[in-house]
Amino acid sequence: MDPSNRTRVTEFIMLGLFDHPHHQGLFFALFLCIYIVVIMGNSLIIVAIVLHPPLHTPMYFLIANLAIVDTLCTSSVLPKMLENLMQEKKTISFDGCMIQLFFFTFSAGTELVLLTIMSYDRYVAICHPLRYVNLMSRRITISLAAGVWALGVVNSLVNTLLMLRLDFCGPNLIQHFFCEFPTTLALSCSSTYLNEIMVYMADICLAMGNFLLTLISYSFIIITILKIQSSKGKQKAFSTCSSHLLVVTLFYSSIFYTYIRPTSSNTLDNNRMAAIMYTLVTPTLNPLIYSLRNKEVKVAVLKIFPFITK
Repeated sequence: MDPSNRTRVTEFIMLGLFDHPHHQGLFFALFLCIYIVVIMGNSLIIVAIVLHPPLHTPMYFLIANLAIVDTLCTSSVLPKMLENLMQEKKTISFDGCMIQLFFFTFSAGTELVLLTIMSYDRYVAICHPLRYVNLMSRRITISLAAGVWALGVVNSLVNTLLMLRLDFCGPNLIQHFFCEFPTTLALSCSSTYLNEIMVYMADICLAMGNFLLTLISYSFIIITILKIQSSKGKQKAFSTCSSHLLVVTLFYSSIFYTYIRPTSSNTLDNNRMAAIMYTLVTPTLNPLIYSLRNKEVKVAVLKIFPFITK
C-alpha cells in the first residue's frame, strides 16, 4: 500500500479484561480497592523508611525504590483500565498507548534490575559482612540505584521510539486490557523486524541476565548459610533475605508464566491472568511481605503511625 494512502490510527480499541458486561461495576469496585491498597501500602513503606532513621540503610533504601517502581507499574495500567471498565467502548488514544507502553516497560525493566541489585546487597551482607560498609557505602548504593533507573529509562525509551517509527493503518483492536509491545506490534502495517529484535534482546539481557545474576547471588548466600554451625545463626542469616527471596520468587514466577510456557497454553485468558499477576497482585503483595515479615519495618510504621495499633 502506498504510504500516502494510509490512514493513520488515532486510537486503539481494547479487548478489556473480562467478558462479563453486567459485572463491570463489581470489577470496577474490586480493582479500585486494589489500586488504593497498592498506593497506600507502598506509600506507607516509603514514608516509614524516609522518616525512621534506623531504616536509613542500603537495604531499606532499595526497598523504598522498589515501592516506587511498584506504584509506577500499577499506575501505568490501572487508571485507564478503571476508566474503560465504566465505558461500553474501551479505547485508548495512540499517544496514550505510547505513553502507557513507555511507563509500563520502564517500570518492569527497572524492577528486574532493582531486584538483582537487592540480591547483591543481601549477598554482600551475608557472605562478606565485614566488608558490607565499604561495598555498600552510601555513595555506591546511590550510584547503583541511579544506574538502575537510568537503564530502565534507556531500555524503555529506545523501544518506544522504535514503536513511533512504525505505521498503524488498521486493524486497531488490541488483544489485551493495556498496551504491551507484543500485542501492539501485531497491529502495525509496516515491518516490525527491528522492533522484535530489540524486544528480544531486552528480554534476554534484562529478564534472563538478571535472573541468572540473582540465582548466582542466592547460590552463594545458601552455601554461606549452610556453613553456619548454629541453627540460630542460620535462622538469623536467612531472615535477613527471606522477604526479598519471596518477592523475587513471586515476580519471576509471573514473568516466566507469561513468557516461558508452551505455545498451546498461550491463550488470551492466560495472558490476561498473567498480566494481572505482575501489574496488580505483585505490587499489592510486596509491601505486605516487607511489612509483615520485617520487624524493623513494623516498628517504624507503628512509631510513625501509632493510630494503626488502635
